[in-house]
Amino acid sequence: MGISPVQIGIILLIVVLIFGTKKLKNIGGDLGEAVKGFKKGIKDEEKAELTEDKAEKVAEKVESKDSEKS
Repeated sequence: MGISPVQIGIILLIVVLIFGTKKLKNIGGDLGEAVKGFKKGIKDEEKAELTEDKAEKVAEKVESKDSEKS
C-alpha cells in the first residue's frame, strides 16, 4: 500500500530529468542555508529569552535589597 523504493526511484529520475542536476544542487544548497538560518534564529531567540530572564531576576534582587534597607 505504501510507496516502494522503485516508485521513489522513478519519481527522482523524473525530477532530475525535469530540473537537471545543476538546478537540484542549487535548490539543495538554498534549502540547507534556509535550515541553518532557521536554527540560528531559534538559538538567538532562546539566548534573548535567557538574557531577559536573568535581567528580571537581577532587577527583583535589587528591588528586594532596596526595600530591606528602607
